[in-house]
Amino acid sequence: MNSNNYKFGTKAIHTGAEPDPTTGAIMTPIYQTSTYVQESPGKNKGYGYARGKNPTREALQKNIAALENGKHCICFSSGMGATDAVMKLLRPGDEVITGDDLYGGSYRMFTKIFEPYGIKFHFIDLTDANNISKYITKNTKLIWTETPTNPTMKIVDIEACAVIAKKHNLLLAVDNTFASPYLQNPLALGANIVMHSATKYLGGHSDVVMGALVMNDEKLHEQLYFILNSCGANPGPMDSFLVMRGIKTLHIRMERHCQNGRKIAEYLKTHPKIEKVYWPGFTDHPNHAIAKKQMRDFGGMISIVLKNASLDDTFRIASSFKVFSLAESLGGVESLINHPVTMTHASIPKVEREKVGVVDNLLRLSIGIEDVEDLLEDLKQALNC
Repeated sequence: MNSNNYKFGTKAIHTGAEPDPTTGAIMTPIYQTSTYVQESPGKNKGYGYARGKNPTREALQKNIAALENGKHCICFSSGMGATDAVMKLLRPGDEVITGDDLYGGSYRMFTKIFEPYGIKFHFIDLTDANNISKYITKNTKLIWTETPTNPTMKIVDIEACAVIAKKHNLLLAVDNTFASPYLQNPLALGANIVMHSATKYLGGHSDVVMGALVMNDEKLHEQLYFILNSCGANPGPMDSFLVMRGIKTLHIRMERHCQNGRKIAEYLKTHPKIEKVYWPGFTDHPNHAIAKKQMRDFGGMISIVLKNASLDDTFRIASSFKVFSLAESLGGVESLINHPVTMTHASIPKVEREKVGVVDNLLRLSIGIEDVEDLLEDLKQALNC
């Protein structure tokens, strides 16, 4: 049976993980090598130098491609390395339409690295896909979006964006990190490229940094692989092994993330010290109907705005948790709390942050897979400190 026909959990465990032909080892070996012996000059067994190819990495790439129902995957040394490769498809004078609620690292890369090279970025509200057409010019080449967004959980209609992109011959790239391939598959909705910070839910154990791009188009795969091999943002074999090991439990971890996330979101929504809860599972969340249509569940990412809290109050509460850890990143088995203004989104100017609700008293929660009763108790004591 073709592994692409397997259900998600079976693909997560088996795709790409062929037994070692020498020993029969069930786990993919870590090919810790920088180069490969050639039979004669230019004649090898498909491997010449490890920046270009590594068998451990290739096994992982097959695995991630299968999870996104894509034909090709390329892994990078970080999510930003993957994003950087997509931007290198562009040329001076090209324009990009992207969201106004964006991961701070992406905003920093777009404005500080690529804008000086003559690439123009339009940061707009993508929750209404009709807004896109207003910014399309003859120079537009790419739509870049996150959904749910980081950190206010805006939902973008991928299918509607794809229709517009196709009409104008644009590329549509979707950062699928918050959802993971377990909850959402943008290629099936018309996207050209899916980006993952594999550091997050794919790895799942806060012990590796990696990025990935998934696509169906052969030419696009060739272009992006050329960029990887030429520019060198390739991950090592140990990192590839760790992410592949993490993926084996992705489906059961995501089930627990979603279960815990729902219970905690519902608790926080009625808490007297919370002004606002951002979680796409609420029926009154903007574009909830779209989230329900394009996602299988609503995930474990939640953001909250503390009621009448000063910056000092926010710092005190953020530092008072016992089970949640105050740290950047997300998607690990452990619960994390993050203050975007001073951590993940510090590179975005205050005026721009506050336009989309990233205020001083906003905290972002990555709900882990601990016993939810302990997480609820921890929230209770921290919010009442």
